[in-house]
Amino acid sequence: MALSKDDFGKDFTWGVSTAAYQVEGAYDAHSKGKSIWDDFVKQRNKIFKNHHGDIACDFYNRYKSDLCMMKRLNIPNHRFSIAWSRILPGGTGVLNMDGIDFYDRLIDFTLEMGITPWVTLYHWDLPLELEKRGGWVNREVIHWFQNYVSICVKNFGDRISNWMVLNEPMVFSGAGYFLGVHAPGRKGLNNFLAATHHAAMAQSCGARIIKLMQTESNVGTTFSCSYIEPFRAVAKDIRASLKVDALLNRLFIEPLLGLGYPTEDLKILKRIEKFVKQNDEADLAFNMDFIGLQNYTREMVSYSAFMPFIRAKIIKADKRNVATTLMNWEVYPESVYHILKKFSAYKNMPPLMITENGAAFNDEVNEGKVVDTKRVNFLKGNIEQVLRAKQEGVNVTGYFIWTFLDNFEWAEGYYPRFGLVHVDFETQERIVKSSGCWYADFLS
Repeated sequence: MALSKDDFGKDFTWGVSTAAYQVEGAYDAHSKGKSIWDDFVKQRNKIFKNHHGDIACDFYNRYKSDLCMMKRLNIPNHRFSIAWSRILPGGTGVLNMDGIDFYDRLIDFTLEMGITPWVTLYHWDLPLELEKRGGWVNREVIHWFQNYVSICVKNFGDRISNWMVLNEPMVFSGAGYFLGVHAPGRKGLNNFLAATHHAAMAQSCGARIIKLMQTESNVGTTFSCSYIEPFRAVAKDIRASLKVDALLNRLFIEPLLGLGYPTEDLKILKRIEKFVKQNDEADLAFNMDFIGLQNYTREMVSYSAFMPFIRAKIIKADKRNVATTLMNWEVYPESVYHILKKFSAYKNMPPLMITENGAAFNDEVNEGKVVDTKRVNFLKGNIEQVLRAKQEGVNVTGYFIWTFLDNFEWAEGYYPRFGLVHVDFETQERIVKSSGCWYADFLS
């Protein structure tokens, strides 16, 4: 029996996800301030082949034709982010009305196309001026973020009712403030723990502000999640996988649910206490309207005596003789099923949505076409697993593909292509891939 969107019910939300820095370009247009990514990409050897997002997909100038294409592909929901430094060049202080005007036009045209906008308030592009003052390591970032959120709701809340507070806080705190491989390039446990706690606080405080200003809004936040399994069925690997699961999957959801940080399974997290102030534990908790889960793969974990803090390491997919994507992530559709089941098992869990899921493969243009059969099969397999979870009682209410356009993929630059639409970054020509045609047919 063929997969059908009717199997999910008429109220299920289908869409695509994008992010400002990855598609907009126009990095200094109309008084936009610099973000940490505008700065990070200019540092040598941080990004694949020193790529940058200065132009990216030029969505800033091409949003109308791109949204018309989205409409032609029957895509009813578009998740995109607002660039904080486009509307507040200094992170706080004077508003940039040109930035406000851009998002006004973008939102208005999205609605004109009959597409519902879903706004992510923070997708990793902190204003550089705030990073100079400590960024996510500085507790003041909670107040800076609250101010930014209130400005967004005040200016766009008359047309936006669906909000996502943060995008994948584990990734921007871990890759940006512990490993240093993403902007702003900081390293060290203290930086990571401070950034983690302040992001967790901003997550709940930001949601609280939206609800105060717009009581009928639909507010959630998004988490990166990978299904974690021990590499071998031995005690050391099982313990190691529990630690990695606590770090990658539980670190932000549990304080949001009022359960505190998962310190029992990851003792090193107890050091976060030095950044926690009176009343923080209560303030970390908030009843979201939905939780966005972003899943691409599973990870296999083994014990490692040489890994500091967690004594665990991830066994890369290419070492395990499994099918992989261009990101060296295992193709394992069951991962999204297991993640949905795992999160739905928490008490008082709000409805779940898959807010990112997709794959990068080696797409080639032949005679003006891109036939990406592997991506079509990937999407079919993952959507089938979402349906499996739904049929088993998981309250999953939506699915967004990452991503609409091939774009700037952070440290990997333009090498991995995740899009339903191929972008020639020299000419900005767009070609709908066979996966885009498949999704359009699925949604018709």
